[in-house]
Amino acid sequence: MSYTPILLVHICAGSLGLLSGTAAIIFRKGSPRHVLAGRIFVAAMLIMGAFAVYLAITRHQPNNVGGGIFTVYLITTAWLAARRRDGATSRFDWLLLLIPLALGIQTWLNGIQVVRSGASSQDGVPVGMTFFMGTVMLLAAAGDVRMLLRGGIFGAKRIARHLWRMCFGLFIAAGSFFMGPSNRPLRLLSTVGLGQHIPPALFSTTLYLILTILPLVLLIFWLIRIRFTNSYRKIEVRN
Repeated sequence: MSYTPILLVHICAGSLGLLSGTAAIIFRKGSPRHVLAGRIFVAAMLIMGAFAVYLAITRHQPNNVGGGIFTVYLITTAWLAARRRDGATSRFDWLLLLIPLALGIQTWLNGIQVVRSGASSQDGVPVGMTFFMGTVMLLAAAGDVRMLLRGGIFGAKRIARHLWRMCFGLFIAAGSFFMGPSNRPLRLLSTVGLGQHIPPALFSTTLYLILTILPLVLLIFWLIRIRFTNSYRKIEVRN
């Protein structure tokens, strides 16, 4: 497989996003290392998402176009939630709201079309995943509407908005990398001559599935911790 400059940038940005996102999760929330890792993660994910949209358009992959746009939306709104003070919103948020709303409706319509056709997947994506992603998109849109109608979000809810969107963005990146076609990690390592020196167990589908789902597990853990413990106040104090 040939790697164009745009594809290489996309892959490098995605890999950096996975590493920096993992570091941001591990480091103590609100610490300088967490903030630095978070900034690298945001930059890497925005680049990855933007290039993913371009590649999907040129390769006529409509599902990946929506996935790339949604990833950029998630990371952007997560970053805004962390940067803003309690209750802060802008007219830009009304424009951002249109992204998950349009994508969610379109994704659900695609899923219904697949079911009606009698198929179980579309372009290799199981119909269940299509409905799952469409639901998350609509929930994100509902969260935006609620935030705007209430004049912003405050306290632990603002931190929770930041965390779930960052973690879900990491989940999308992990799924794209580990569950992509033709064992992407093995293919990339083999390209640079390292694949044959690594144990085959590290390239198993089971391990990839665990690594893909892990961001969702951490998402649930942090949401519970932020909403139902004193972790929010500790983060605010460190900031």
